Amino acid sequence: MRNAFLSSLLGVMIHLPFQALQAEAPAGIQPFLELQEKVQSLLPKVRPAVVAIFTGDGTASGVIMSEDGLILTAAHVAERPGRELRVILEDGTVVRATTLGLDKTTDAALMQINDTEKKWPFVKVSRDVLKAQPGEWCFALGHPGGFDEKRGVVLRVGRIIKQTANSLQTDCVLMGGDSGGPLFDLNGDVIGIHSLIWEGRNENMHVSMAPFLRSWDEMKGSLVIRTWGIGSGGYLGVGTEANAQGSIEVVDVIAGSPSEKAGILNGDVILALNGETITGLPQFTHAVRMRAAGEEIHLKLRSKGVERDVSVTLGSRPKDEG
Repeated sequence: MRNAFLSSLLGVMIHLPFQALQAEAPAGIQPFLELQEKVQSLLPKVRPAVVAIFTGDGTASGVIMSEDGLILTAAHVAERPGRELRVILEDGTVVRATTLGLDKTTDAALMQINDTEKKWPFVKVSRDVLKAQPGEWCFALGHPGGFDEKRGVVLRVGRIIKQTANSLQTDCVLMGGDSGGPLFDLNGDVIGIHSLIWEGRNENMHVSMAPFLRSWDEMKGSLVIRTWGIGSGGYLGVGTEANAQGSIEVVDVIAGSPSEKAGILNGDVILALNGETITGLPQFTHAVRMRAAGEEIHLKLRSKGVERDVSVTLGSRPKDEG
């Protein structure tokens, strides 16, 4: 187990993106041994709170954050308030939980285990939304590929690459089934919820705790929140649709928008965002909304067979949007 853990850590170090390497790099093997010891000491405390969620057409993950069974997950997992879903705990216990409110802009959502009388295993949530910084170690838990009682919850160690107003980006390796699962710091506090899992699997987006803390009462009250009107979530200013080939094509450029200022044109096909291949409209839309106004993104576009790169500084979403 120790050798496997160290091999995983060394693999992470080899593939760390440049941004993460801005933090002081560990020298020698001792820091890895200390990291291993720290994570292994935290795992038994936090793992029992990680759950698998059956959504009806697949599986996802979540994490219990209160003794009476409140669950943090992703909005694209919950979909809407009032859904009753099956939730499986680490020991295989199956319970029912109901989706509460969600923030569709940031992909944050709450669920409630129906049996509120029982005391459930739970973890602490970080209330310092600026605590997580690029270069810091973190670890992800979830149920990739669905619940497997013999395998249990799966641990991935990585580092924070980037932080925005509503999200964190890490190099923790994630895959289908992890959505909605927790990202922890080395204090054992939840600092994010797995949201956008890229096809490359080595740079993934997590909802930070900011949207949960900002809209806590509304989400507990089963409201659907769209915070675009208060400027949360980046604004590009294009209309897009999937064309006959399945590619994402620009069909409308809004006058005065960041996209017009950057030279994006009707008919442009969006190939990649910040170096990551765009494979579908939901992925692209969510990737833009997870970023803050003022943040610069880099798009690879194709028009009439010619590819070009465009940098766009996202704006604040207009108040009549959403």
